[in-house]
Amino acid sequence: MKLALLSDLHANLPALHACLAHAAKEGADKIAILGDIVGYGPHPAAVVERCRQLEQEGAIVLRGNHDVSVTPSPDASANWGSLTASWTFDQLNQDQQNWLAQLPLTATLDLVFLVHATADAPEKWHYVQDERLAERSVDAASKNPEIRYIFGGHVHQQSLYFRGSGRRLMRFIPKSGIAIPVGSHRQWLATVGSVGQPRDGDTRSNYALLDLATSQLTFHRVSYDHLAVSQEMRAIGLPEELASRLEQGR
Repeated sequence: MKLALLSDLHANLPALHACLAHAAKEGADKIAILGDIVGYGPHPAAVVERCRQLEQEGAIVLRGNHDVSVTPSPDASANWGSLTASWTFDQLNQDQQNWLAQLPLTATLDLVFLVHATADAPEKWHYVQDERLAERSVDAASKNPEIRYIFGGHVHQQSLYFRGSGRRLMRFIPKSGIAIPVGSHRQWLATVGSVGQPRDGDTRSNYALLDLATSQLTFHRVSYDHLAVSQEMRAIGLPEELASRLEQGR
């Protein structure tokens, strides 16, 4: 099985289309959406509907913190996340809001544990930004001894953590398109980056592909017309900071 892992779509439909098309060419036969379907971007209703279609076709779809923020009512405080949550809430119909609200926080598939943030406290939205937090997530997921791979998003950057010969986790920064051997004799945790709002200075979308048959993990970067999306954000009145951020990959 080849499992495509997409996270942090952030209502960016062209980026989602580009990643799904790339994954299909790479032979993906299973899709996992790791949350933050909406928030920030200009296409919340369309992205929700595409994810609902994917779910009907057999994809795993999880809930992220931005998906929670628009259900049942957004916080109206003045920061970028809450301001776009209020706008997003108005773009979604009741059926779409209800669908977001019922999505699970975690899922398992064979040797794989899936979550938006961390396995130890998925509802608290901790960021896996170092080895210590990664280890807490791995330890929590490992209560199921069959789990060897933990995948999340939330941090908008691609990283791979693994347990070497000792007990501590080590961090590895992957290169796009280079397959990494991830044998199941070890435990692995990966953050797969963001489809809709990269934050590492590279405007290309992020996703990852796990080949369970060969025990290989490949992180991908995918180009799309991010400038057209940023202009659309300006045209509909979303904050300028968010449009500029998309143009800079920050």
